[in-house]
Amino acid sequence: MLFARRTARLRARARQAGVLGYAVADRRAPVSEAARALLRKAFPDHWSFLLGEIALYSVLVLLLTGGYLTLFFEPGMTEQPYTGAYGPLRGRPVTDAYASVLRISFEVRGGLLIRQMHHWAALVFVAALGVHMFRVFFTGAFRRPRELNWVIGATLFLLGLLEGFCGYSLPDDLLSGTGMRTANTIVMSIPVVGTYLSFALWSGPFPGRLIIPRLYIVHVLFVPGLLLALIGAHLLMVVYLKHTQWAGRGRTNRNAVGSPMFPQFAARSAGLGLMVSGVLAALGGLAQINPVWDFGPYRPDHVSTDAQPDWYMGFLEGALRLMPPWENAVAGHTVMWNVLLPAVVLPGLLFLGLVLYPVFERWVTGDLVEHHLCDRPRDRPTRTALGVAVVVFYAVLLAAGGDDVIAFVFRASLETLTRIFQVTLLAGPVLAFLLTKRLCLALQARDARLLAEGEESGMVGQNAYGGIGEKRHPLPAGRRRYLLAREMPLPAARPGAGAPRRERIRAALSAWYYRDRVPMPADAEELLRATGTTAAPLPRDREE
Repeated sequence: MLFARRTARLRARARQAGVLGYAVADRRAPVSEAARALLRKAFPDHWSFLLGEIALYSVLVLLLTGGYLTLFFEPGMTEQPYTGAYGPLRGRPVTDAYASVLRISFEVRGGLLIRQMHHWAALVFVAALGVHMFRVFFTGAFRRPRELNWVIGATLFLLGLLEGFCGYSLPDDLLSGTGMRTANTIVMSIPVVGTYLSFALWSGPFPGRLIIPRLYIVHVLFVPGLLLALIGAHLLMVVYLKHTQWAGRGRTNRNAVGSPMFPQFAARSAGLGLMVSGVLAALGGLAQINPVWDFGPYRPDHVSTDAQPDWYMGFLEGALRLMPPWENAVAGHTVMWNVLLPAVVLPGLLFLGLVLYPVFERWVTGDLVEHHLCDRPRDRPTRTALGVAVVVFYAVLLAAGGDDVIAFVFRASLETLTRIFQVTLLAGPVLAFLLTKRLCLALQARDARLLAEGEESGMVGQNAYGGIGEKRHPLPAGRRRYLLAREMPLPAARPGAGAPRRERIRAALSAWYYRDRVPMPADAEELLRATGTTAAPLPRDREE
């Protein structure tokens, strides 16, 4: 009781602080009703919604550190003897780009810290954006009315990969030069136009003399401009559209919308931004990354041992290593399938599938209504299993990108390891799909048992017939509504024999998606009450 009273007092003080904050803001700069409504807009409190904010604050760190680095970096490819502070390389011919990176690392005050923060922020940005998209996918937050936001997120992820590759290639060291040689081979593998496109991009035969200046312009101007424009559009749509929200939390009967933007959410978000910046600063100061002075300048006839790209490009490296050496001569042109398929076709198909998946699921289900509640992954077993299969596919390719390092560390045969990865790439996603789907159905069965028998009490008792068993308590009403508040569409009706093939395919896919389910032990009235009270659209604003 004392704790409840204290919590109520704290909430009252928070509301009073919010009201005072509005009053102060209105007194100093008159705030319109629209601005007040915006400041009161509720944002979810659940931790999974913070993944996008981590990506956003990583972008801010990238902009600040990148702006500092542009003051000292010289994107030139003219070679001259090195005369800087790093002794082991003095007198060796290096490009202006490589020499400027060494100058930033050893001569500019704080340069190495800023450069490493920039690199770590890029890795965190791509990772946070990827995990954020997984959260959106597994909870069904990409459905109407948020399909466009999903497309924007997928485009941001692709631009993040491109931005990371451009920045990774700028130092012109031996490691990045090896990556550029791979990129040149990929471009040249495109049938008919590959050779001309490579000559245009590199301004001549590899390594050319203009690729670093061009990548620099793309890295600091074109891609950041697109990123900022798409991030702005994404944030505007997040503010305009209703937020997705979990049906409830834990054992309570509370469907909390969240906290107002000002002052609660703004304070917490600012704190998260400072934490992200602090972690990136700690990583930049304590965890060494990309020591270009150890790799040395790029030489076309040299290659680094243990040469690995950044993790987000590792799946392309693995795909290239696992692809069999297939080549064909067509109309006088050599088609290098072993490069074209894993490095051009595969990424294109993955991105296309990522963008079009909401359209595909909407066509299969025929679902045109708006959704504002997050699905629990267990309630959509087929979608969840598909997502896990894609994650396993990506993980196998990422591990295969370092098969030479794995073979060296464990003293295994590289050929044998490649065969194992090839088999795992085909069998792993299928096994992951089947296992994940069975696990989701098992979790649904557990929920059904909780609804039917209640939750465990930890106490053993004897019934009137002499049987001994554990006593169970009925679930609270809020917990029952939480478990029952799930949207489980029925499979589409099977069309007749004369139906178009498109409808038959749609019905078969719908049955594959939704025929496996565990019915919940509840009457129709309780199911209607649960879905009717929690599946309603959430209000955009929360009046305090």
